Amino acid sequence: MTHGDAFSILVDSSAAGQRLDVFVGARLPDCSRSFAAQLIAGGNVRVNDRPQKPGHRLKTGDAVTGCIPPPRPAGFLPEPIPLAILYEDAHIVVINKPPGLVVHPAPGHYSGTLVNGLLYHCPDLGGIGSELRPGIVHRLDKDTSGTLVVAKDGAALEGLNAQFKARTVQKTYLALVHGAMPAAEGTIRLPIGRHPVDRKRMSVASRRTRQAETGWRVRSRFPGFTLLELDLKTGRTHQIRVHCAAVHHPIVGDPVYGKRSTALRAGESSQSNEINELLADIRRQMLHAWRIGFVHPASGAALTFESPMPPDMRRLIAELEARSRKLDGEK
Repeated sequence: MTHGDAFSILVDSSAAGQRLDVFVGARLPDCSRSFAAQLIAGGNVRVNDRPQKPGHRLKTGDAVTGCIPPPRPAGFLPEPIPLAILYEDAHIVVINKPPGLVVHPAPGHYSGTLVNGLLYHCPDLGGIGSELRPGIVHRLDKDTSGTLVVAKDGAALEGLNAQFKARTVQKTYLALVHGAMPAAEGTIRLPIGRHPVDRKRMSVASRRTRQAETGWRVRSRFPGFTLLELDLKTGRTHQIRVHCAAVHHPIVGDPVYGKRSTALRAGESSQSNEINELLADIRRQMLHAWRIGFVHPASGAALTFESPMPPDMRRLIAELEARSRKLDGEK
């Protein structure tokens, strides 16, 4: 069934008592329950020629009629932005997002976003989900690089959203942090909410917080720095950045949460001028969404995708490794 098609379905005894959105979603091709609910709420579906709510319970003999309207055009335009595609099929596309690319339009960023590029690459994406975030089921900060999955149809969007809500999606990040972590691995359990003063920031000191949990393990150690693998158990805004800063190991280059403690600054005062100059060139947080694992919303197959570390982060770590080897050789 395509946009503009009308439909009429008679409710038989097997569907008596069923919710209207469930009934419509099950009987229209490629129609998710959430999209069915949107159709109903928008007045595009009627029962016995009367508008109803998505939760309306049907009776035997009810006539469900309606029409799928054409998708509203997105409020922004497709742009030929290069995309690093890791995987694509008819239902999903997996992207390696570079640092500096905004995921979806927002005040100050109405063009040049990942969504603008996706609309150019996938012209039908404009009818999937909200107008500002078509197909987007999760996001990365502008200056965080890495793996991002996007839905290409309504059913995929609903399926992926359900997995994120159930916290079954596996998300592993790489982060270069200041200082030496005190153990080989651990878990940060600190609730996160809006900063009590600066509403653009998140904080563990907010009066209204939500549970947040981040698992971490050491991948490499360097003098004054640690490269971590981090697993998100929850998905709060800026979670990794806030949690690392809260335990006094902020992410290198983080312009918002990267204020280092007096102890850390004192410990870094012995760093070579070479490293200090290297850090001066860092203009973003050294945080990379390395791996994501989820169940394909159509096939049910378990999928895992990894994005290689971006050049600036890879170059910084290579310099730290070289410095570490040099110091070991001098001992």
